[in-house]
Amino acid sequence: MVLFGVLVMFQVFSLPGQFAHMAQESPEDAYLRWPVTIVTVFWVLCVQVVIVATWQLLNLVKNDRIFTEASLKWVDAIVWAIAAAWAVLVGVFLYVGFNANDPGLPLLLFLLTVGVTVLGLLMVVMRALLRQATTLRTDMEAVI
Repeated sequence: MVLFGVLVMFQVFSLPGQFAHMAQESPEDAYLRWPVTIVTVFWVLCVQVVIVATWQLLNLVKNDRIFTEASLKWVDAIVWAIAAAWAVLVGVFLYVGFNANDPGLPLLLFLLTVGVTVLGLLMVVMRALLRQATTLRTDMEAVI
């Protein structure tokens, strides 16, 4: 809950303020202020979706309802949030990669893209395992 509140503050105040300050300090890059603000706020939104979905999954675990269809919609929310963040990250990586004169930032973005890709694939595998476990539990309950 606290993390979610901190992220909201970060989204509303810190990120827009930081990029406004950067635009004032570097007028030649001021045209990037709003695109970078929108992209970073979107990424924080994706993290917030993952936090809320994880929170809901933990509630389902606590209530011993994790192996139900209700849990799959929350895992889907996590997968879609990661996929959306990944798609925007790839776009940023390509834009920066084609316009950079220093390999540092494109390399960092490449590493982030690989990390988010691995995380997304891991969540797809976890979703498939949850689906199988849910089906197995449902079948077992039908037998008993």
